[in-house]
Amino acid sequence: MPRLFGTDGVRGLANQDITVELAVSLAQAASVVLGKGRFADGRRASGRRPVGVIARDPRVSGEFIAAAVAAGFASSGVDVLDAGIIPTPAAAFLIADVKADFGVVISASHNPAADNGIKFFAVGGTKLPDEVEDRIQAALDEKKLAPTGVEVGRIRRFADAEDRYVVHLLSTLPHRLDGIHVVLDCANGAASGISPEVFTDAGATVTVIGADPDGYNINDGVGSTHLDVLSAAVLAHGADVGIAHDGDADRCLAVDHLGRIVDGDQIMAVLAVSMKERGLLKENTLVATVMSNLGLRVAMAEHGITLLQTAVGDRYVLEALNERGLNLGGEQSGHVIMSDHATTGDGILTGLQLLAEMARTGKSLAELAAAMTVYPQIMINVRGVERAALKSDEVVAAAVAAAEERLGSTGRVLLRPSGTEPLVRVMVEAQEQSVADEIAHSLADVVRARLTV
Repeated sequence: MPRLFGTDGVRGLANQDITVELAVSLAQAASVVLGKGRFADGRRASGRRPVGVIARDPRVSGEFIAAAVAAGFASSGVDVLDAGIIPTPAAAFLIADVKADFGVVISASHNPAADNGIKFFAVGGTKLPDEVEDRIQAALDEKKLAPTGVEVGRIRRFADAEDRYVVHLLSTLPHRLDGIHVVLDCANGAASGISPEVFTDAGATVTVIGADPDGYNINDGVGSTHLDVLSAAVLAHGADVGIAHDGDADRCLAVDHLGRIVDGDQIMAVLAVSMKERGLLKENTLVATVMSNLGLRVAMAEHGITLLQTAVGDRYVLEALNERGLNLGGEQSGHVIMSDHATTGDGILTGLQLLAEMARTGKSLAELAAAMTVYPQIMINVRGVERAALKSDEVVAAAVAAAEERLGSTGRVLLRPSGTEPLVRVMVEAQEQSVADEIAHSLADVVRARLTV
């Protein structure tokens, strides 16, 4: 069987790829793997049943998938706390807060409503490493737990899930948000109820768009993948700032008062500089991926902050944070991890901290974001190529070396094979867009000529 788990759980078209049968089986398999130490031959080994938290975003298929996961857990002797529709980072927080043994979020993040996904979290609300996901997949073919009588799990509503999360978010604020007018775009997703409540409670004046989920309109023309809508709303309302979430609210992208986009790199730059000034940035180090803009590295160097880069994926950022004991990292896409307060990217938390820095300094987001100059960037996807040959092709290597020599310290070249498709991504950054474009197209031609299958 090919690997089920991708970079962020198991995803696919709901009711075709993500079926009731798969959801039940995955929950049963996860109960075996994540419940080790709790079970002995299907019976309680610790004197209590394991506890699992289930949450979902508002897409309609989440209703039957969550029900199937709950059935798989309960039939395996797991007590289920059903938190309903809440953000992914809320579920991660709650797993740790109630000391649950594991949990699952039913969401396909920024994908269209027809898609869905199943994402597991371990004790403490942390994402699973690859080897644990592989063990869950292997357990699909193993004997399931089949307790009876009093050993069967119960399914209960997690009644105060939202309240616990809201209190947690507000407790992280270093400064109230009074006097700031923010437009929130909730992507018709899981943040639609919680985000406006939290920003209002924090003192901000809040205008809300994209907060009317009907099960079908999640990410549909709104949210972090459609920032033109937020930009227009900020300008129309004369707001100070706009914050955009994705469907499960683990991302935050922003718009300044002029309607200009402030991406995840710029947000991380603002937060890193602030935390360093306040003595809160551990080892004066920020973690980002290799896809972050060169301007972030330049800006961090100017402020005496080390930039540690990882492979693409927030799980790799989190691994680096944990290994080094660091507390700030993320991705250009808006996944920002503030590990003093969260175990995963949290779009609401990030937005709160960004606005708190505006309130603390009295500066606009445009002024704060000016700490980083975004270098012009272009990325070309070269399709139908032999990805495995990329590292060994001498002609491609020579072309890359020549491009790097031409750019010197004023630009960057990155050739990266896709992890899911037969293509190579050619990315070039330079001080001038025309130079970046010229070099990127030249390199793409070389890759296409040498590696096309």
